[in-house]
Amino acid sequence: MNNLPIYKKLLLLLTFLSFTGSILAQGTAAWTEKTAAKWLQSKEWKNGLKLEVHPSVNKIIFAEQYHKNKAVWDKAFAFLRDSNLLTLKLGKYVIDGDNAYATITEAPSKTFEQSAWESHRKYIDLQYVIKGQEKIGVAPIATATIIKPYDDSRDAANYNAEGQYYIATPATFFLFFPGDAHRPNIKVDGFDLVKKLVIKIKVVD
Repeated sequence: MNNLPIYKKLLLLLTFLSFTGSILAQGTAAWTEKTAAKWLQSKEWKNGLKLEVHPSVNKIIFAEQYHKNKAVWDKAFAFLRDSNLLTLKLGKYVIDGDNAYATITEAPSKTFEQSAWESHRKYIDLQYVIKGQEKIGVAPIATATIIKPYDDSRDAANYNAEGQYYIATPATFFLFFPGDAHRPNIKVDGFDLVKKLVIKIKVVD
């Protein structure tokens, strides 16, 4: 290559940069478990947010969706960072039009039998227990059996599934993507009333 004229070297460099950019623009193709984990650990996405994302998060999908829609994610995390959630009134809060909005509830948790597996297509769920504790199940929808087909008006489908269960506390928030079936709001002994935040963040294809 040292013998090539300078303009050919520049042409090759521009071709390489263009190819690299197109790969990065594809999102999923640009991320591996290793690179997504490194990005997650860098904490650059947190922008001062002290809370941690739960280890169950799909790192690759998180990295992909964040970089496709960074401005909206940053607003959602800013809401989580800057709001006094303990004193914030119950109800709905607009974060960025229909791209992201929050709902705060305070209600009794459910028995295991009253809870249900669900997933969403239009919106990603950020779920955070502000006060109290609850149990949340997580399972890939690829391993779940549909019992109620997807309903566009509810942005939800329901399933039977075998999943992993976690205790949700005020220390971490959960992220559920379209490929994640989740079963929230399950009662933990000693915590009858749970104050909770759910932020809906629009999926970007």
